[in-house]
Amino acid sequence: MPKKKCCQDKPRCKRCPLRALAEGTLPPGYTVKKRRLVKLDKADKVLAKSTRKAA
Repeated sequence: MPKKKCCQDKPRCKRCPLRALAEGTLPPGYTVKKRRLVKLDKADKVLAKSTRKAA
C-alpha cells in the first residue's frame, strides 16, 4: 500500500503514490490527486477542498 501523501523526495521513495501511479501498482479503487492518495469516489471532494484553500 502506498503512503497517503507524497513527500516530494528525489528520487521517489518505494511507497510513493506518484511512483505507484506511474508503475500501475495502485490498489483498485484508488487514484492520486494533488500528491495525495484518494479513493476514486472521493477524488472530486479532495480536489474541490484543495482549490478552496488556494483561493
